Amino acid sequence: MRSFVRIGGKGKNQGMPGSRNRQGAEGKLDELNTRVAMIQALIPLGLEAVNDLLQEEVTQLAGPRYSRTGGIPGYDRWGGQPGSLYLADQKVAVHVPRVRDTNRDQEAPLASYHALQDPRRANDAALRKVLKGLSCRDYASCVDAVPETFGLSPSTLSRRFKRASAKKLAELAERDLSAYDVVAIFLDGKTFGDDEMVIALGVTLGGQKVVLGFVQTATENERVCSAFLRGLLDRGLQIEKGILCVIDGAKGLRKAVDRVFANRAAVQRCQWHKRENVVGYLPTGKQATFRRKLQHAYDQPTYARAKRALKKVRSELKLLNESAVASLDEGFEETLTLHALGLFKELGRSFKTTNCIENLNALIANRTGKVDSWKNSEQKHRWLATALLEIEPRLRKVCGHRRLVRLRSALQLSPKGCVGQVA
Repeated sequence: MRSFVRIGGKGKNQGMPGSRNRQGAEGKLDELNTRVAMIQALIPLGLEAVNDLLQEEVTQLAGPRYSRTGGIPGYDRWGGQPGSLYLADQKVAVHVPRVRDTNRDQEAPLASYHALQDPRRANDAALRKVLKGLSCRDYASCVDAVPETFGLSPSTLSRRFKRASAKKLAELAERDLSAYDVVAIFLDGKTFGDDEMVIALGVTLGGQKVVLGFVQTATENERVCSAFLRGLLDRGLQIEKGILCVIDGAKGLRKAVDRVFANRAAVQRCQWHKRENVVGYLPTGKQATFRRKLQHAYDQPTYARAKRALKKVRSELKLLNESAVASLDEGFEETLTLHALGLFKELGRSFKTTNCIENLNALIANRTGKVDSWKNSEQKHRWLATALLEIEPRLRKVCGHRRLVRLRSALQLSPKGCVGQVA
């Protein structure tokens, strides 16, 4: 088993010539860091390999045991002492060999031992476990089974998670948005207890999804959402070249987009939300029929054909329910923005609905859904920021991302006024 753990091991490092100096030993740090990361991932095999790693470094410094040659001149073995280090997210007791620097008359620290003592790696592991639904109360019974472990109490784990998640919150809140060439933004709310967290998910010109930020609010009201969007601009979000905003139709959010982004933004209303809002006014027996008709209309490839099909459905609805007609009329043109830009066929799959951010919200729920009660706002912010940054690297590019250059061009030519033109 040990031969598997000892990758790049003893054979290459034993018997170092006496001419090797301290700089030569320091040159091994990169390889050492790789070994440390590997060992921490191999529980419980890592525990068996720790002693080998420490002894290898002692051999590099002081030479082979009982030998008068090898190692760095002035470095001698100096017994050992009890110690502890982290493997994955557990603190483990080990016997630590010691080396003395006789020229300086002091102990020479072992780089591998100090690297394995770094609790930041443990903080990250604990954060991932808590985020994926393991409660602090249940942690002691769920940690990796290593008999020598000290274990981590629920309070210790909770403190670690707070420290790690606070760093994630600061990282997200201070992110420089000028580094991203954003061509579209999805805006939607996610419920946290009694509050709504409005999240902004950007799409870059290359199709990458990037979390821009979030704001806590009781409802998606215009004042709060406007301040949130202005904050994105203050952090460097560039909209001068035009931007497509995909929303579900919340009135406060819609007004905020107009107020802050003004004539730089084109708004695509979610066709799924609009369709369901309309059929919600109809008798149960009619809903499936009109759901199909509305979807058929929205699926038309051109603006003219889609609008004509919707007008026909509107005429039929007028005979059944005026409230359904009023719902269809509200934001009618904004459900056809991609059609009007001439890009529904190429980009409709990704941008005709708010599915991109709905999927993100579902992934957030997988990580935060087991929280029984939210104690305060700071807790909600830490958890959400941590979840968002943990999810973000796993998000795929939007479908049709190679056509986003055409979206940028269409936004600039749009009569809505992107890039300075006024409607």
